[in-house]
Amino acid sequence: MNEPAPDARSDRDERLDGDERLDGDARLDRDARLDGDARLDRDARLDLDRDSVERGFASLVLTVVELLRQLVERQALRRVEVGDLTAEQIERIGLTLMALEDRMAELREHFGLRPEDLNIDLGPLGPLLPRD
Repeated sequence: MNEPAPDARSDRDERLDGDERLDGDARLDRDARLDGDARLDRDARLDLDRDSVERGFASLVLTVVELLRQLVERQALRRVEVGDLTAEQIERIGLTLMALEDRMAELREHFGLRPEDLNIDLGPLGPLLPRD
């Protein structure tokens, strides 16, 4: 293994030596100043409205659920077209997908979201969900 020579010093070591040169009071002042700056940054970033956070999180979760619902629906339609499913399976899948779509509408209404609110814009890739 290549080990550093005993007298080789890293930048970190030199910074630590610089801190060691500070007396106790100077070190406390420096730490308090750094902590105060970090606290100001943290307070500015965390000034959030609970309702907007809840709505944003609900929007994200419902977007993922809607994406999965659409994928399952497309897969079910493919299987119906191929003839992989019995009439009973087709009926059960149809009822399940309709119930999920109804529940999604209820949840969107509860959180004040429209269907287009769930379609995340991926920039140059376009929207996440296909537009109907």
